[in-house]
Amino acid sequence: MPAERPFILLTNDDGIRSPGLRAAVEAVLDLGEVLVVAPRDQQTGTGRAIAGKRGQTPARETLRVAQVEVPAYAILGTPAMAVLYGVLALAPRRPDLLISGINYGTNLGTDVLASGTLGAALEAADLGVPALAVSLETEKALHYDNSTELDFSAAQHFLRFFAQRMLATPLPHDVDVLKVDVPQGATAQTPWRVTRQSRQRYHVAFVRAYASPGGAPILDYDAIQTFEGVEPDSDIWATRVERLVSVTPLSLDMTSRVSLSDLERLLRPER
Repeated sequence: MPAERPFILLTNDDGIRSPGLRAAVEAVLDLGEVLVVAPRDQQTGTGRAIAGKRGQTPARETLRVAQVEVPAYAILGTPAMAVLYGVLALAPRRPDLLISGINYGTNLGTDVLASGTLGAALEAADLGVPALAVSLETEKALHYDNSTELDFSAAQHFLRFFAQRMLATPLPHDVDVLKVDVPQGATAQTPWRVTRQSRQRYHVAFVRAYASPGGAPILDYDAIQTFEGVEPDSDIWATRVERLVSVTPLSLDMTSRVSLSDLERLLRPER
Protein backbone atom coordinates (compact mmCIF):
# COMPACT_ATOMS: atom_id res chain seq x y z
CA MET A 1 0.00 0.00 0.00
CA PRO A 2 1.36 3.49 -0.81
CA ALA A 3 2.23 5.74 2.13
CA GLU A 4 -0.38 8.32 3.09
CA ARG A 5 0.23 11.71 1.52
CA PRO A 6 1.17 14.56 3.87
CA PHE A 7 -1.75 16.58 5.18
CA ILE A 8 -1.22 20.36 5.18
CA LEU A 9 -3.46 22.91 6.90
CA LEU A 10 -3.22 26.51 5.71
CA THR A 11 -4.42 29.74 7.30
CA ASN A 12 -3.52 33.44 7.53
CA ASP A 13 -4.50 36.67 9.28
CA ASP A 14 -5.47 38.68 6.19
CA GLY A 15 -8.69 36.80 5.57
CA ILE A 16 -9.93 33.93 3.44
CA ARG A 17 -9.91 36.06 0.25
CA SER A 18 -6.28 37.15 0.55
CA PRO A 19 -4.14 36.66 -2.57
CA GLY A 20 -1.28 35.82 -0.20
CA LEU A 21 -3.21 32.83 1.14
CA ARG A 22 -4.01 31.73 -2.40
CA ALA A 23 -0.31 32.01 -3.27
CA ALA A 24 0.57 29.84 -0.28
CA VAL A 25 -1.91 27.17 -1.36
CA GLU A 26 -0.57 27.23 -4.91
CA ALA A 27 3.00 26.75 -3.63
CA VAL A 28 2.23 23.48 -1.81
CA LEU A 29 -0.78 22.13 -3.68
CA ASP A 30 1.12 19.15 -5.08
CA LEU A 31 2.97 18.31 -1.85
CA GLY A 32 -0.01 16.58 -0.22
CA GLU A 33 -3.63 16.96 0.76
CA VAL A 34 -4.51 20.53 1.68
CA LEU A 35 -7.22 22.17 3.75
CA VAL A 36 -7.71 25.91 4.19
CA VAL A 37 -9.33 27.31 7.34
CA ALA A 38 -8.95 31.06 7.71
CA PRO A 39 -10.66 34.07 9.26
CA ARG A 40 -13.54 35.47 7.25
CA ASP A 41 -12.25 39.03 7.72
CA GLN A 42 -8.99 40.90 8.20
CA GLN A 43 -7.39 39.91 11.52
CA THR A 44 -3.96 41.53 11.36
CA GLY A 45 -2.44 42.24 14.77
CA THR A 46 -4.62 39.83 16.76
CA GLY A 47 -1.69 37.74 17.97
CA ARG A 48 -2.73 34.42 19.49
CA ALA A 49 -6.05 35.74 20.75
CA ILE A 50 -8.93 33.29 21.00
CA ALA A 51 -11.73 35.69 20.18
CA GLY A 52 -14.79 35.53 17.98
CA LYS A 53 -18.02 33.60 17.71
CA ARG A 54 -17.69 30.20 19.36
CA GLY A 55 -19.93 27.29 18.58
CA GLN A 56 -20.29 28.56 15.02
CA THR A 57 -20.68 26.52 11.88
CA PRO A 58 -17.63 27.26 9.69
CA ALA A 59 -18.73 28.59 6.31
CA ARG A 60 -17.69 26.48 3.33
CA GLU A 61 -15.86 28.60 0.75
CA THR A 62 -15.19 28.17 -2.94
CA LEU A 63 -11.44 28.26 -3.47
CA ARG A 64 -10.10 27.23 -6.85
CA VAL A 65 -6.33 27.23 -7.28
CA ALA A 66 -4.52 26.04 -10.41
CA GLN A 67 -7.76 24.47 -11.68
CA VAL A 68 -8.15 22.50 -8.44
CA GLU A 69 -11.10 22.87 -6.08
CA VAL A 70 -9.49 23.25 -2.66
CA PRO A 71 -11.54 22.49 0.49
CA ALA A 72 -11.77 25.77 2.40
CA TYR A 73 -13.67 27.20 5.36
CA ALA A 74 -14.04 30.68 6.83
CA ILE A 75 -14.61 31.31 10.53
CA LEU A 76 -15.76 34.38 12.43
CA GLY A 77 -12.70 34.85 14.59
CA THR A 78 -8.96 35.11 14.84
CA PRO A 79 -6.26 33.08 13.07
CA ALA A 80 -5.67 31.09 16.28
CA MET A 81 -9.36 30.19 16.32
CA ALA A 82 -9.13 29.13 12.69
CA VAL A 83 -6.33 26.73 13.65
CA LEU A 84 -8.38 25.31 16.52
CA TYR A 85 -11.37 24.71 14.26
CA GLY A 86 -9.12 23.30 11.56
CA VAL A 87 -7.20 20.86 13.74
CA LEU A 88 -9.96 19.82 16.15
CA ALA A 89 -13.09 19.86 13.99
CA LEU A 90 -12.49 20.09 10.25
CA ALA A 91 -9.33 18.13 9.45
CA PRO A 92 -9.95 14.44 8.70
CA ARG A 93 -6.69 13.62 10.50
CA ARG A 94 -3.93 15.45 12.37
CA PRO A 95 -2.07 17.79 10.00
CA ASP A 96 1.58 17.08 9.29
CA LEU A 97 2.22 20.80 8.82
CA LEU A 98 0.49 24.12 9.45
CA ILE A 99 1.35 26.99 7.09
CA SER A 100 0.39 30.55 8.02
CA GLY A 101 0.70 33.24 5.33
CA ILE A 102 1.77 34.54 2.96
CA ASN A 103 1.43 37.68 5.09
CA TYR A 104 1.37 41.24 3.77
CA GLY A 105 4.32 42.75 5.64
CA THR A 106 7.19 41.28 7.63
CA ASN A 107 6.94 40.01 11.20
CA LEU A 108 10.26 41.01 12.71
CA GLY A 109 11.67 41.49 16.19
CA THR A 110 9.24 41.71 19.08
CA ASP A 111 6.39 42.31 16.62
CA VAL A 112 5.96 38.52 16.57
CA LEU A 113 4.00 38.77 19.83
CA ALA A 114 1.30 40.86 18.13
CA SER A 115 1.25 39.06 14.80
CA GLY A 116 -1.85 37.11 13.83
CA THR A 117 0.30 35.19 11.36
CA LEU A 118 2.56 34.01 14.17
CA GLY A 119 -0.39 33.60 16.53
CA ALA A 120 -1.81 30.95 14.21
CA ALA A 121 1.54 29.20 13.94
CA LEU A 122 2.05 29.17 17.72
CA GLU A 123 -1.47 27.83 18.25
CA ALA A 124 -0.72 24.96 15.89
CA ALA A 125 2.59 24.27 17.62
CA ASP A 126 0.80 24.16 20.97
CA LEU A 127 -1.45 21.47 19.50
CA GLY A 128 1.62 19.47 18.47
CA VAL A 129 1.58 20.43 14.79
CA PRO A 130 4.83 21.69 13.19
CA ALA A 131 4.26 25.23 11.94
CA LEU A 132 5.70 27.47 9.22
CA ALA A 133 4.89 31.20 9.11
CA VAL A 134 5.84 33.14 5.97
CA SER A 135 5.71 36.92 5.52
CA LEU A 136 6.58 39.17 2.59
CA GLU A 137 7.88 42.71 3.08
CA THR A 138 5.45 45.24 1.57
CA GLU A 139 4.81 48.94 1.71
CA LYS A 140 2.93 49.99 4.84
CA ALA A 141 -0.09 51.02 2.75
CA LEU A 142 -0.57 47.38 1.71
CA HIS A 143 -0.61 45.86 5.20
CA TYR A 144 -4.42 45.91 5.29
CA ASP A 145 -5.04 46.16 1.56
CA ASN A 146 -4.82 42.61 0.11
CA SER A 147 -3.50 44.04 -3.14
CA THR A 148 -3.57 41.76 -6.17
CA GLU A 149 -0.56 43.56 -7.66
CA LEU A 150 2.09 41.98 -5.42
CA ASP A 151 4.56 39.47 -6.81
CA PHE A 152 4.48 36.51 -4.41
CA SER A 153 6.78 34.29 -6.48
CA ALA A 154 9.87 34.60 -4.24
CA ALA A 155 7.83 34.07 -1.07
CA GLN A 156 6.18 31.05 -2.71
CA HIS A 157 9.59 29.61 -3.56
CA PHE A 158 10.84 29.82 0.02
CA LEU A 159 7.52 28.69 1.49
CA ARG A 160 7.61 25.58 -0.67
CA PHE A 161 11.29 24.92 0.07
CA PHE A 162 10.90 25.07 3.84
CA ALA A 163 7.59 23.19 3.76
CA GLN A 164 9.33 20.35 1.92
CA ARG A 165 12.16 20.32 4.44
CA MET A 166 9.75 20.28 7.40
CA LEU A 167 7.72 17.45 5.85
CA ALA A 168 10.88 15.47 5.16
CA THR A 169 12.57 15.74 8.54
CA PRO A 170 11.47 16.71 12.06
CA LEU A 171 12.92 19.95 13.42
CA PRO A 172 15.02 19.79 16.59
CA HIS A 173 13.39 19.89 20.00
CA ASP A 174 12.43 23.44 21.03
CA VAL A 175 11.96 24.58 17.42
CA ASP A 176 8.18 24.83 17.44
CA VAL A 177 7.71 27.39 14.65
CA LEU A 178 9.86 28.32 11.67
CA LYS A 179 9.38 32.02 10.86
CA VAL A 180 10.39 33.11 7.36
CA ASP A 181 10.56 36.78 6.31
CA VAL A 182 11.16 37.61 2.65
CA PRO A 183 12.42 41.10 1.73
CA GLN A 184 10.74 43.11 -1.00
CA GLY A 185 12.47 42.55 -4.33
CA ALA A 186 13.79 39.10 -3.39
CA THR A 187 14.01 36.34 -5.97
CA ALA A 188 14.36 32.58 -5.74
CA GLN A 189 18.13 33.14 -5.85
CA THR A 190 18.20 35.45 -2.80
CA PRO A 191 20.32 33.84 -0.06
CA TRP A 192 18.68 32.85 3.21
CA ARG A 193 20.11 32.80 6.72
CA VAL A 194 19.06 31.30 10.03
CA THR A 195 18.65 34.20 12.46
CA ARG A 196 17.54 34.96 15.98
CA GLN A 197 14.49 37.03 16.77
CA SER A 198 15.65 40.55 17.54
CA ARG A 199 14.85 41.99 20.97
CA GLN A 200 14.12 45.28 19.19
CA ARG A 201 10.65 46.48 18.34
CA TYR A 202 10.35 46.80 14.56
CA HIS A 203 7.12 48.77 14.19
CA VAL A 204 6.88 51.70 16.59
CA ALA A 205 3.48 53.13 17.53
CA PHE A 206 2.89 56.87 17.87
CA VAL A 207 0.03 59.35 18.16
CA ARG A 208 -0.60 60.62 14.65
CA ALA A 209 -3.38 63.05 15.47
CA TYR A 210 -6.36 63.69 17.72
CA ALA A 211 -9.95 63.20 16.59
CA SER A 212 -10.69 66.71 17.87
CA PRO A 213 -9.11 69.18 20.32
CA GLY A 214 -9.02 67.25 23.56
CA GLY A 215 -10.51 64.23 21.77
CA ALA A 216 -9.37 60.65 21.40
CA PRO A 217 -5.82 60.04 20.12
CA ILE A 218 -5.43 58.39 16.71
CA LEU A 219 -2.58 55.90 16.79
CA ASP A 220 -0.39 54.96 13.85
CA TYR A 221 2.83 52.99 13.41
CA ASP A 222 6.01 53.12 11.35
CA ALA A 223 8.91 50.74 10.86
CA ILE A 224 12.20 51.77 12.42
CA GLN A 225 14.47 53.62 10.01
CA THR A 226 17.79 53.37 11.83
CA PHE A 227 19.43 50.12 12.87
CA GLU A 228 21.86 51.20 15.56
CA GLY A 229 21.76 48.59 18.30
CA VAL A 230 20.05 45.96 16.12
CA GLU A 231 21.79 42.62 16.56
CA PRO A 232 23.79 41.56 13.45
CA ASP A 233 22.55 37.98 13.79
CA SER A 234 18.88 38.99 14.00
CA ASP A 235 15.87 38.80 11.71
CA ILE A 236 15.68 42.61 11.44
CA TRP A 237 19.31 42.93 10.38
CA ALA A 238 19.17 40.10 7.83
CA THR A 239 15.94 41.26 6.19
CA ARG A 240 16.27 45.05 6.33
CA VAL A 241 20.03 45.65 6.20
CA GLU A 242 21.46 42.71 4.26
CA ARG A 243 18.26 42.07 2.26
CA LEU A 244 18.41 38.34 2.90
CA VAL A 245 15.59 35.92 3.61
CA SER A 246 15.45 35.53 7.38
CA VAL A 247 14.65 32.09 8.84
CA THR A 248 14.02 32.26 12.59
CA PRO A 249 13.33 29.27 14.86
CA LEU A 250 10.78 30.11 17.56
CA SER A 251 9.93 28.24 20.74
CA LEU A 252 6.78 28.05 22.81
CA ASP A 253 9.04 28.24 25.87
CA MET A 254 9.38 31.95 26.68
CA THR A 255 11.31 31.38 29.91
CA SER A 256 14.18 33.84 30.31
CA ARG A 257 17.57 32.32 29.62
CA VAL A 258 18.99 32.87 33.10
CA SER A 259 20.07 30.63 35.93
CA LEU A 260 16.80 29.93 37.74
CA SER A 261 18.63 29.19 40.97
CA ASP A 262 20.57 32.47 40.77
CA LEU A 263 17.34 34.37 40.14
CA GLU A 264 15.64 32.62 43.05
CA ARG A 265 18.50 33.61 45.39
CA LEU A 266 18.20 37.20 44.13
CA LEU A 267 14.47 37.33 44.79
CA ARG A 268 14.46 35.67 48.21
CA PRO A 269 14.91 38.04 51.16
CA GLU A 270 18.12 37.65 53.08
CA ARG A 271 17.70 35.67 56.27
